[in-house]
Amino acid sequence: MKKSICYSVLITSTLLFSCGGDKKVEDKKVASAEEIIAESKKVNDFFDRVYDAAIDRDPQAQSRLGIKKDYDKWSDITDEHEQKELDITKLDLDSLHRIFKYDALDDQTKISYRLFEVQCKERIDNFKWRFHNYPVNQMGGMHAEVPAFLINIHTISDKKDAEAYIARLLGINSLFDELLQSLKIREEKNIIPPKFVFPYVVSDCKNMISGAPFEKGKPDNALLEDFKVKVNALKDLDEKSKNDLIEKASAALITSVKPAYEKLMAYWNQLEKKATTDDGIWKLSDGDAYYDAALKQTTTTDMTADEIHELGLKEVARIQGEMKEIMKKVKFKNDNLHDFFDFMRTDKQFYYPNTPEGKEQYRVKAVALIDHMKTELVKLFLTKPKADIEVKAVEPFREKSAGGAFYEEPALDGSRPGRYYINLYDMSNQATYQMDALAYHEGIPGHHMQIAIAQELKNIPEFRKNGGNTAYVEGWALYSEKIPKEIGFYQDPYADFGRLAMELFRAARLVVDTGIHRKKWTRAQALKYFKDNTPNPEGDNVKEIERYIVWPSQATGYKIGMNKILELRENAKKKLADKFDIREFHDVILTSGPLPLNFLEDLVNAWIKNKLEK
Repeated sequence: MKKSICYSVLITSTLLFSCGGDKKVEDKKVASAEEIIAESKKVNDFFDRVYDAAIDRDPQAQSRLGIKKDYDKWSDITDEHEQKELDITKLDLDSLHRIFKYDALDDQTKISYRLFEVQCKERIDNFKWRFHNYPVNQMGGMHAEVPAFLINIHTISDKKDAEAYIARLLGINSLFDELLQSLKIREEKNIIPPKFVFPYVVSDCKNMISGAPFEKGKPDNALLEDFKVKVNALKDLDEKSKNDLIEKASAALITSVKPAYEKLMAYWNQLEKKATTDDGIWKLSDGDAYYDAALKQTTTTDMTADEIHELGLKEVARIQGEMKEIMKKVKFKNDNLHDFFDFMRTDKQFYYPNTPEGKEQYRVKAVALIDHMKTELVKLFLTKPKADIEVKAVEPFREKSAGGAFYEEPALDGSRPGRYYINLYDMSNQATYQMDALAYHEGIPGHHMQIAIAQELKNIPEFRKNGGNTAYVEGWALYSEKIPKEIGFYQDPYADFGRLAMELFRAARLVVDTGIHRKKWTRAQALKYFKDNTPNPEGDNVKEIERYIVWPSQATGYKIGMNKILELRENAKKKLADKFDIREFHDVILTSGPLPLNFLEDLVNAWIKNKLEK
């Protein structure tokens, strides 16, 4: 869920093997070793220049990477800016083809060339779909991301950083004007979120302009509280200077932040009158074509919606069969899986109390799970990340509408660790039997391992380290829920059931996402499918279905990516026999940055070939 910048777009497999099609026949002569070194360096320098220039145009991307160049600015979100970025992409692609010789590159640089080419082509081809989304929804958008960014990304090390924070507060009003313009363009195109989205957004907006300084005598607003904590921690400022900064921040909240949110809410309330209860993306103009393109982006395969739907049905049946074995282990009262699901949903032993103490108990246990996994990584990995990880509860201002859990990457300079966010708003939606698998997914060996290792790689250009596609990133994280079992974890059968329950959920997503967006399922149909086929609480199911509605296709990448990694692993085991080393296999998967699934298959096959020839 990381913010994409111009070249870090999702990659479709349809273009993958057309790469090199623009290269001229006369470049077929064999290059010398010296020429390969020189040409590879030349094109990698080009990739770095393009990457640096893109970061230089994106203040928020700079901040996420720990760069404080434009620390007082927000990124430009206007369509005019997007048009300029498209022109730059076209020029970059043209430069790649005109200047560099593909056949004179080393193997790793050839991968970079092909990836860069595919990403540019996809951005150009898919530019027509740039308005086919909901930039404000219950899962995110500027109304929630702006305060989260300031609280979690904008660190304050000195007075200058504090002044930059204030400047960003003052810039929120203009930023929201850009947001409103983009929403109005979508309104003209009848691209309007479903009705259920609107109350969530209004609630979040009201949260952001509640408390001091907006309401006298009330506890501090989340942003004011954050600013005070950061400024008061500065050791080289006297109390007067700190108080002056806090007063300026308070004034900025009143003169910029409040009117920004009020304008958004006023427009949002008017827009709601045009909203319908139709949930699928099919309702939009060219919605079916957009969904096909979205599936290709998400899965990096050519699988159709129908094929994905059928795969989901088959995987649901297989996993439910494994669950029945768990029922036997725990000696459940009967062999009815639905009765067991009801037991897992409702028995209080599987849920911490919905109190501050219960919420902290969950967070502490999640930390312990990740810390324990750290001690066992040597059994599974050769390469391990240097960046640390911390576990945080989702902040109160966005916990009501935010997803159940998510990960935020560390800063490149080490100033900020990776973060596993867990939503503890309603503890009845966070079953303890799923804690283990969830911690492994979001933390170690899941997102944190994959993303931090990619950031720390030395042998590939920067554009390959950041971004990625859902099938790889989430496929790895789902695979990471499974591999701890292979080294002795999940001894508690209920925790093992939780692992299967989470895999089952991802399989059911294949059915429900395609059901909503291609087969025109209603929310009621989707809810019934989840209730009949998974043990997840109803509140969790509602949130998930609402997520699929506003993020068409995204949920399909998890299971498809996991299945591909498992397929590649089993093929490697079969061919290598006693030469197979799980640690080496994981190195192949993790040490080239996030890749489309067919690129990944090429790498694994090359590793197998090399091992067999030794």
